[in-house]
Amino acid sequence: MIITEILYSSKFVVEFKKLPEELIALAIKEERIFKENPLHHSLRLHALQGNLKGLWSISITSSCRIIFERQPNGDILFISVGKHDIYRNL
Repeated sequence: MIITEILYSSKFVVEFKKLPEELIALAIKEERIFKENPLHHSLRLHALQGNLKGLWSISITSSCRIIFERQPNGDILFISVGKHDIYRNL
């Protein structure tokens, strides 16, 4: 997976701003890792199933995730960020 650019949905931006400071710092760190090596084992990258088929998830912590969509041009669109309940709110 080659990443050309990471884009942020308005939903993601709102959720990101609501995260505690320590999670924001971790999310920024994990995004850097994701840009450099999207297959890095710490990200626990995986495709989602069911109603979320076509979306992907990476881990910030064991309980916090970023959900994204791969765009045809190679861009990544971060859609949502938060605890596991974000899966229900898409």
